[in-house]
Amino acid sequence: MNESYVSVGEHNLKLTNLNKLIWPEGLTKAHLVKYYTDIAPYILPHLRNRPLVMKRYPDGIEGEAFYQKKCPDYAPPWIKRYPVEHSEKVVNYIICNDQPTLLWLANQACIEMHAWLARVESLETPDLAVMDLDPAGGASFEDVLEIALLVKRFLDEFRIKSYPKTSGASGLHLFVPVKQVYSWRQVTGAMKYVAELVVKVHPDKTTMERKVEKRAGKVYLDYLQNGRGKTMAFQYGLRPLPGAPVSTPLLWEEVAEGRIRPGHFTIDTIFERIKSMGDIYAGVLNTRQSLDEIIKDN
Repeated sequence: MNESYVSVGEHNLKLTNLNKLIWPEGLTKAHLVKYYTDIAPYILPHLRNRPLVMKRYPDGIEGEAFYQKKCPDYAPPWIKRYPVEHSEKVVNYIICNDQPTLLWLANQACIEMHAWLARVESLETPDLAVMDLDPAGGASFEDVLEIALLVKRFLDEFRIKSYPKTSGASGLHLFVPVKQVYSWRQVTGAMKYVAELVVKVHPDKTTMERKVEKRAGKVYLDYLQNGRGKTMAFQYGLRPLPGAPVSTPLLWEEVAEGRIRPGHFTIDTIFERIKSMGDIYAGVLNTRQSLDEIIKDN
């Protein structure tokens, strides 16, 4: 069956092109919708009240993809929109706070869930900082794990907890929940300072070089993801890569052991992990930390 109507809460959704191949291994849009149906209790608290950017793959991961910031006009009226002023225009973003919205997004062939690091209650003061560790050609995932531990060490010195997760691709993201009192510039500056400390200690394996061709063999510390309007692939979001990997929260013990690989966490394995470990990122939701010490030293 290529189309279906489902009732979710108070809403009836028409699901279309369910047989459309999304991943080359035979995973279809039906699998995509089913995944977000099942993961909703875990991903929705993290997406709550965050402007969302869709990245859509109407012809699957091997076809053309495109980003869509604005909520399309044809979206049902019950989809929550939130207007955000940018320098050149106002964009009505989608706010994904419930399962019907999540399934509607999946039906748009939105594989990834890219969200702001701030919530609509306080868009100019983010509640998350992030360090994106991205291995350039010649750098291994083992290198990424090693550098993640070094970033953690510096953050620990400032008594700041960080939460690692796989990007779902070849890198790691470290999420740092913060008090909603710092500007985007301050948060970016704090993460830049930590990156500078890491590069100073390990210049042979790390870089802040923005030119891709100059990063060879090193792990790129991307602190610039903390800018206003930037979005991150959030935890439990699928990624458009073979095997349907999931951006998966990790324990620091797993990072230290060094045995994990991004391909370990997929649409087929993530629920068994959650069943045994729960939401490792639950602490992100109720932790608010000061960056005052970093900002003071910076």
